[in-house]
Amino acid sequence: MSTTAAQAMVAATARLRAAGVDDPARDARVLLAHAARIEASRVTLIAPEELQPEVADRYEQLIALRAIRVPVSHLIGERDFYGRRFKVSGEVLDPRPETETLIEAALAEPFERVLDLGTGSGCILVTLLAEHQGALGLGVDLSEAACLQASANAVLHRVEARADIRSSNWFSAVQGQFDLIVSNPPYIALDEMDGLSTEVRDHEPQMALTDGADGLNAYRAILAGFGPHLAAKGRILVEIGPTQGAQVMAMMRTAGLQEIVVLTDLDGRDRVVVGRNP
Repeated sequence: MSTTAAQAMVAATARLRAAGVDDPARDARVLLAHAARIEASRVTLIAPEELQPEVADRYEQLIALRAIRVPVSHLIGERDFYGRRFKVSGEVLDPRPETETLIEAALAEPFERVLDLGTGSGCILVTLLAEHQGALGLGVDLSEAACLQASANAVLHRVEARADIRSSNWFSAVQGQFDLIVSNPPYIALDEMDGLSTEVRDHEPQMALTDGADGLNAYRAILAGFGPHLAAKGRILVEIGPTQGAQVMAMMRTAGLQEIVVLTDLDGRDRVVVGRNP
């Protein structure tokens, strides 16, 4: 029996709701658009139409995967961030709206050279270079797969000529000085991992989520190694977990940084710590 797009969406929404998915109607709509290879805004237009068998098959596969909590971004291979669409995969952390707090803070002052530690998808580095046409940037990540993903996103947003992406364990392959150092490092403590959603815990790279310890090791590494690489008056901006503000501020103070502040995200939670070189 043939099924219209609208009927398929209703059935998919019910299935995703039963599976415990947070926003089942939205996901059903986005995945139908992906299966039909149209923009999500056009789903309403095809709602009365019968689904072609190949579209119905693709949709069935996508909904089955979403029902076992594979993230939508992994199923469609992209995620929106700061007004741009980034290619993502299970090899990198999904770009998140909270990280836009770091972008806003970074763009609040001019910079010429930016270093992104643990670049992942490249969303921070690529966004900063796209927003600041004169800047040059270096993005490093321990994961070769992440470096490939970041490089692809640099090409996608036409900043590849100004973006150097390389594999590095924090500062090990970094040379030169930068007036801006940014990072969204793994900051979830090992004992907090069980509290994460299935989508995050089971489908995003562990090394991008946790340090396997107290969630502060990345900040220790960054603040121990930035000395030769941060220019005078240069800034460091790091994303943090909502409970880590005081600890990371104290670590920055001990490392000799000044004008240290904690910035909150749109939900009012501590999200970014900023420090400046004397």
